[in-house]
Amino acid sequence: MLRIADDVIIDEDLLQERFVRASGPGGQNVNKVSTAVELRFDVRRCEALSRRVRARLERLAGSRLTDEGVLVLRAERFRTQERNRADARERLADLIRQALVEPKRRIATRPTRASKERRLRAKTKRSNVKRLRQGKPDLG
Repeated sequence: MLRIADDVIIDEDLLQERFVRASGPGGQNVNKVSTAVELRFDVRRCEALSRRVRARLERLAGSRLTDEGVLVLRAERFRTQERNRADARERLADLIRQALVEPKRRIATRPTRASKERRLRAKTKRSNVKRLRQGKPDLG
């Protein structure tokens, strides 16, 4: 079980780990030992998360989400399987915690009269600058 928050616990059945060889420098060790972890989490089958949270998580996952709704995280920062495994699980937990936060609704506002007037004054001033560059003086 992966505890995300007090009320959110992810079942181990939804997590799949595969150990693969890491890329990059590391000498002979990198060619012999499978220390990198590929963690797969089935977002769409997870009932511990609400529909809205799953939708936000899918949006946050971006290209790490497969067409089937499986989130794939690859961890190869460390030289040991244990640390990479912990890193992948922590990154998954962080992503889910981000998805748990409901974004604030934007309250539609209207521009004030003063802001409209400032905008129009700025446009007029810019227009005059451009007119002067063309050699046509302001007649108004």
